[in-house]
Amino acid sequence: MKKKGVNMLQLQQTMQRLLDTKDTRFVRYLYHQINWDGRLVAILGARGVGKSTMLLQHILLTGKENTLYVTADDFYFSQHRLFDLALAFYQQGGKRLLIDEIHKYHAWSTEIKNIYDQIPKLQVIYTGSSILDLERGGADLSRRKSEYHLAPLSFREWLIMKMGWQMSAYSLEDILAGKAVWAHPEERPIALFKEYLRHGVFPFGLESDFDLHIQGVLKQVVENDIPNYAEMNVASATNLKKLMYVLSQSVPFKPNFSALERDLNINRNTIVQYMEYLEKAQLINVLREKANGMKMLQKINKVYLNNPNFAYALTESPNIGNIRETIFLMWLQVGHTITASPVSDFEVDNITFEVGGKNKGSKQLKDVARGYVVRDDIEYVAGNIIPLWMFGMIY
Repeated sequence: MKKKGVNMLQLQQTMQRLLDTKDTRFVRYLYHQINWDGRLVAILGARGVGKSTMLLQHILLTGKENTLYVTADDFYFSQHRLFDLALAFYQQGGKRLLIDEIHKYHAWSTEIKNIYDQIPKLQVIYTGSSILDLERGGADLSRRKSEYHLAPLSFREWLIMKMGWQMSAYSLEDILAGKAVWAHPEERPIALFKEYLRHGVFPFGLESDFDLHIQGVLKQVVENDIPNYAEMNVASATNLKKLMYVLSQSVPFKPNFSALERDLNINRNTIVQYMEYLEKAQLINVLREKANGMKMLQKINKVYLNNPNFAYALTESPNIGNIRETIFLMWLQVGHTITASPVSDFEVDNITFEVGGKNKGSKQLKDVARGYVVRDDIEYVAGNIIPLWMFGMIY
């Protein structure tokens, strides 16, 4: 890349235009968990969950003095190196550089390492796709960065956005104790929960073009983000798309790699690698069996789509039982260890959960030390029976 003098005026103007489109009336759960004073902060997550908005909100909440926000796919970087920008910005008094979608910048990890090592008084905060977890080669940033993962919207967060309510999150133990109170009797949780399942997982779910937007997210990740990151050729990218389609029509998918090899004409090792890409890009969720003893690698038990919005976007009539398990898995992955239960559906922090409809029984739990039935289409807690929607208050 040809080295040129750095003129940041255009980048600063772009930052201001973007700031003018944002407000801070609602911030994601993760915002208050991040140590924003760290020298190198990484915020990873799926496309569309609100990472860019969070960066801009941070500027609005803390001030834009000595701060620069850039997107790594800005045309500016076709002629300028990221390190050169960082150095020039620091030399002009800059203290905080925020870089959005860093996975779109080639050899990003090496340049971030050089910025960290050679400009120690410049703070760097960046966002990127979750597939950055798969970084191989390049610079090792693991000892330098503080890394955070932004999950899709919880039911609680969606209600705050849609209804304008003030709602607190509850711990898992408080939910199990029936302390997650529905404080808005003018509305009922079940109807709102069904709406959330269809188009509430992403912040753009309240927009009129939601269907087009979510299809665009899926298309961009499968056809561009993963192939570009993994440096796939056209044939490999096509096979990835085929695998994603097969999984979307089969969830919850019990891994049968022999059948996949036969149906897709892809070898087993490649299928495993593609599934790893899809999982890290947060298009699918993989439920694994609990590791025990010397067994370090957890066996895959089931494969789900990452969230119910994807299920409704990819299939005409998704199975409601699958939808229930999908959303429970999505929520309980945040801050908890969730694995497949040998006798029921899920085990979370050594607590067993059976997930189903309003008439779901508890016979699978009769021999477990501590178990709960999670029922859809009910409003209130009754003993060890907990409404499914209530777990949406966990973050």
